[in-house]
Amino acid sequence: MPNWGGGNKCSACGGPVYHAEEVQCDGKSFHKCCFLCMVCRKGLDSTTLAIHGTEIYCKSCYGKKYGPKGYGYGQGPGPSAWTEGSGWASNSKTCYAKNFGPKGFGYGQGAGALVHAQ
Repeated sequence: MPNWGGGNKCSACGGPVYHAEEVQCDGKSFHKCCFLCMVCRKGLDSTTLAIHGTEIYCKSCYGKKYGPKGYGYGQGPGPSAWTEGSGWASNSKTCYAKNFGPKGFGYGQGAGALVHAQ
């Protein structure tokens, strides 16, 4: 069967990619409609693309899947970060600020109320 102007194969669906509908990424060709995040299926472009091996993701899904994990990275403490009854989780967000945050009159009342404490 002749290949009537068909170019490369799409890395997502395997079909022929014609020049007018081609998106190239990392040496691979995709149809514009197949150039989607592997998790959320949102359309990608050069500003939202993140590559991991042969897989393509939006930056948000890439960060959730391969980014740093643990307390302080928006994920909260993992199950191994504390044990039942230790009280760590119940006292962590507010007690840390009380123990290690700035001290003095005016803190916590907004930027306009900051006063130098002696």
